[in-house]
Amino acid sequence: MSSSPQASEFTENAAADTAHKRVLLAKPRGYCAGVDRAVDTVERVLDKYGPPVYVRKEIVHNQHVVRNLRERGVVFVEDTEEVPEGSLLVFSAHGVSPAVREAAERRNLRTIDATCPLVTKVHKEVNRFARQDYDILLIGHEGHEEVEGTSGEAPERVQLVDKPEDVDDVEVRDPSKVVWLSQTTLSVDETMERVEQLQQRFPDLQAPPSDDICYATSNRQVAVKAMAAECDLVLVVGSRNSSNSKRLVEVALQSGAGAAHLIDYASDIDENWLDGVRTVGVTSGASVPDVLVFQVLDRLREYGWEDVEEVTTANEKVSFALPRELRKDLDENHGRPQGVR
Repeated sequence: MSSSPQASEFTENAAADTAHKRVLLAKPRGYCAGVDRAVDTVERVLDKYGPPVYVRKEIVHNQHVVRNLRERGVVFVEDTEEVPEGSLLVFSAHGVSPAVREAAERRNLRTIDATCPLVTKVHKEVNRFARQDYDILLIGHEGHEEVEGTSGEAPERVQLVDKPEDVDDVEVRDPSKVVWLSQTTLSVDETMERVEQLQQRFPDLQAPPSDDICYATSNRQVAVKAMAAECDLVLVVGSRNSSNSKRLVEVALQSGAGAAHLIDYASDIDENWLDGVRTVGVTSGASVPDVLVFQVLDRLREYGWEDVEEVTTANEKVSFALPRELRKDLDENHGRPQGVR
């Protein structure tokens, strides 16, 4: 596999390489630090106590990951009421509201919080601005677990802005004390489009103290933008309930790809998509293990796409420690027999 360390170098050289079939493989792609931490957390809990392990909602939005964990004994639940009293419950990477935490306490559940630290940062911003009596406009998708958890930190102060028409429905108490925050997995372009609309209504609208779009979401979109115009087809590996994966499809199309499709597995590739195609771009959402990407490359190789060029726009070195309560438990029980307490 050859590597193109800079997107600019790739763009300059790409035009000359159109005589044969090729695959452009985006980097960064796949697992982000928050997803890696969340999946590792559940696997460590399984190893420590054995099944069943209860997880509220899907630990991450990926069909393959969820299915594999379920086969190992993880029980995914929609609500804390489904968990037997006194059991251990893991909160997913998308975060939960204070009301969910309180419900878990009432059932005497021992909880381990696998919320992505970048989502936790947004929760803290909600609390800080609520204490300062701001109206908070949360840009995000209605019904997404992250949005529900973030809104739940201060429901009396947070208004969701999803679609363009939602901007007209916003009502604030004081136009000089309004701030916008965002779901971490949106596209930067989509978020800024909403921000510009909101600024037209509220000229004094304040921005969050730091960019809420997570580094991994942004990096994966930049990588797709770098290669999309050279691609007749872009394949995004990811599940349909994955917000950041769906955004990659949109970004690919907006950035000049001839076509783009979201797939869970290599077997989802429709041979008709490949008609007349020379250059195929491949990437994956932030909750996708790389094994699924390699399976896609294997399938494309069977169809004649043997030349794979990696398009690198960033090198990620971020990592997050395991949840504090799990680290403490592992330390306290080091060397003791494993089993459910």
